[in-house]
Amino acid sequence: MEVTGKIIVALPEVSGVSKTGNAWKKRSYVLETLDNYPTKIAFDFMGDRADQYPLAVGDEVKLSFDIDSHEYNGRWFTNIRGWKAEKSQGAAPVAPTAPANDPFAAAQAPSTFTPSTDPNDDLPF
Repeated sequence: MEVTGKIIVALPEVSGVSKTGNAWKKRSYVLETLDNYPTKIAFDFMGDRADQYPLAVGDEVKLSFDIDSHEYNGRWFTNIRGWKAEKSQGAAPVAPTAPANDPFAAAQAPSTFTPSTDPNDDLPF
């Protein structure tokens, strides 16, 4: 399965040793989709993939993942395991614009005033 979105949370790496003596590590992230109604998806990379796909907050990625559910003590748990992340080649950043109700926006905009050359025009501006 695949989903595209922006990384909004990058949690620190967690590691340990299993009961059988095997070392493991996991890195977890939260991705927010870029849909009209965005959803948040928590996922993780296990083992070598934790180092293979380093992601940072703000990265736009296409995530390939598997969903796995398992039972423990009569309860069911679902994991979203990433197996590939491709960073998007985003467009150049856009400069922020002032909100429409900003009273100082006009003062910051360049002036387009041109004085009148009409001799009958007696207005001071």
